Amino acid sequence: MGASPLPFSTFLAVFLLFCFTTLSFFPETAHALTKHYKFDIKMQNVTRLCHTKSLVSVNGQFPGPRIAAREGDRLLIEVVNHVQDNISIHWHGIRQLRSGWADGPAYITQCPIQTGQSYVYNFTIVGQRGTLWWHAHISWLRSTVYGPIIILPKRGVPYPFVKPHKEVPIIFGEWFNTDTEAIISQALQTGGGPNVSDAYTINGLPGPLYNCSAKDTFKLKVKPGKTYLLRLINAALNDELFFSIANHTLTVVDVDAVYVKPFETETLLITPGQTSNVLLKTKSHYPNAKFFMIARPYATGQGTFDNSTVAGILEYEKPSHSSVSTGKLLLFKPVLPALNDTSFATNFTNKLRSLASAQFPANVPQKIDKQFFFTVGLGTIPCQSNQTCQGLTNTTKLQASINNVSFVMPTTALLQTQYSGKSNGFYTTDFPISPKNPFNYTGTPPNNTMVSNGTKVVVLPFNTSVELILQDTSILGAESHPLHLHGFSFYVVGQGFGNYDKNKDPAKFNLIDPIERNTVGVPSGGWVAIRFLADNPGVWFMHCHLEVHTSWGLKMAWIVLNGKLPNQKLLPPPSDLPKC
Repeated sequence: MGASPLPFSTFLAVFLLFCFTTLSFFPETAHALTKHYKFDIKMQNVTRLCHTKSLVSVNGQFPGPRIAAREGDRLLIEVVNHVQDNISIHWHGIRQLRSGWADGPAYITQCPIQTGQSYVYNFTIVGQRGTLWWHAHISWLRSTVYGPIIILPKRGVPYPFVKPHKEVPIIFGEWFNTDTEAIISQALQTGGGPNVSDAYTINGLPGPLYNCSAKDTFKLKVKPGKTYLLRLINAALNDELFFSIANHTLTVVDVDAVYVKPFETETLLITPGQTSNVLLKTKSHYPNAKFFMIARPYATGQGTFDNSTVAGILEYEKPSHSSVSTGKLLLFKPVLPALNDTSFATNFTNKLRSLASAQFPANVPQKIDKQFFFTVGLGTIPCQSNQTCQGLTNTTKLQASINNVSFVMPTTALLQTQYSGKSNGFYTTDFPISPKNPFNYTGTPPNNTMVSNGTKVVVLPFNTSVELILQDTSILGAESHPLHLHGFSFYVVGQGFGNYDKNKDPAKFNLIDPIERNTVGVPSGGWVAIRFLADNPGVWFMHCHLEVHTSWGLKMAWIVLNGKLPNQKLLPPPSDLPKC
């Protein structure tokens, strides 16, 4: 007997019931969206400090445009290169689960996008919500090519804190009057330290404490008795920063797109690469005053740095029909810690704890498969013959290393060579798991400051649980190093000063509610211990987020092999993957 067609009204009812049932079983499908963005990389004239220069920008904006999405959304971002520089974009902190082709570091996961070429970054945001950011990931182009990534919770899922009246991205940067590509090129040629920036910026603006900058001041206008969520991002090239708002207390609720146990503070420390969401509760009544919001560096190294202060202004909206005087308002300025206040830095970072709740658990690896001990710090390499250099002596250049290996960038993308099985000649898998020649890392430095060079990686089987100790060295002076790991978030289970003691220090590790991050500051003259599960196949860069140290070689790469199941394997490269 043949089937007879359903009446249209009946068919429509059945169809709608099917759709509803399907979306009920797959709620992510009901809410997740595919969001499209286009980034045109082009030159733009920008004036700061009464100095106009042509800089590399995205869509003519400085800072660049905001990316906004929800947890679970897919992002398709087409990047078109109209400038003479090669370019690549890194989506800092996005885990890139099986989508390493979209991670962005040039010559690690992709060849850069050449002039006149384009590339579509294609990735999905999985298990993350909060604030991250994007930036150029080749040479020093991220000095002007950067912007915020705002990740909202899934629809219907509230914040684990009071809903804010308004959300405001605040991104710190550095302004250079001269071309940053010329600055780093000259420094690498001479072997000395690069010239420092001329100003810090808040949302691209230096503020009134710099000459010729009163009109270029970020102003945050607020209402009395409201709660504001400030999404803080440190996009500065080379400086960790203190930040404070005069006469106001901030509540930290999220770092690196991970919720934390809330705590109050008058001052924050935020290193390059890190983000932090804070709640600002405004005063209950119009205060008849203005308040500076300022940032300036936390500096621990021996080299020169930009010792200046960026300021924005917090302004209250005057209530309508108010009898408050409209005369000149008092302007309050906060007091920040001393430039080298490592005690404050330590106390602040020790307050950070994961929520470790049923909804937002802290899945800290309890059993460790592989342990690594990496020293991080500065050293030297010899000058080329018949060249006078500006390093430690006139016969040496400054260099940086991990376990005394200064990373040499390959000429094609490591991920591409690893995926194709044609890695011979591009990298070796003998990166040392600990220093070959142990010494008193934070004591009297050794006489030999020379480092070795190589493109060496660590290979990890899929699902390896890793414990990594990062130890600062005092070879050319102790210094804090913000280390960023691509492809993963990790748990900061311990930190301390002096040399790490493998017999005593693990007993003090926090394996209950340690903070989860993608960028961590290795303490000046100390160490930090992190743990992560290598459950993301691909090639993943790890480097200092002080750009000068990355340029000097303080970087390396991890290769995580495919797992046995289909959903544990890296997806194939896209057809438009840039070629070297």
